[in-house]
Amino acid sequence: MSAPEGLRRESARVLLLDERERLLLLRFRVDPDDPGSGHGWCTPGGGVEDGESPAEAASRELREETGLSIGPEELGAMVAETSGYADLGWAEGVFRDVFFHARATGGRIDESGLADDERRYHAGYRWWTLAELAATEETVYPFGLARLVAGLVAGRVPEAPVRLPWHH
Repeated sequence: MSAPEGLRRESARVLLLDERERLLLLRFRVDPDDPGSGHGWCTPGGGVEDGESPAEAASRELREETGLSIGPEELGAMVAETSGYADLGWAEGVFRDVFFHARATGGRIDESGLADDERRYHAGYRWWTLAELAATEETVYPFGLARLVAGLVAGRVPEAPVRLPWHH
């Protein structure tokens, strides 16, 4: 897949399932300076740095945000992507998120690798069952995640990355 024209930031994320088929999501504060601004949930991951492949970035971000070490070669091919325009306050423009799929054993998460700016937004984590993910009324990014994860749990890994709706 080619990057969108005018790309501002590319992020690489991991759809991490445990041995009980639960998906790991990180809770984030919408505005850490405004407790009433609410929160949302997203997959582990973050920005691709210069000289890094998306798989390398996903692996690095997973280690930093969860303490779990899953090498880029263990992530396999991308399973999904989404892109679109956003104004996040700290950056504005076209953003693209790519998603990899991995399995983990043991739900123990170590958040000590979070950078200071990430800690401001971070508000915990949770392992979600498919039923919880499909039924939640909370904000979960990316949109369309429940259906994609249900397919992955059933062993249906897409031949080409699935295009998910943009969320901003």
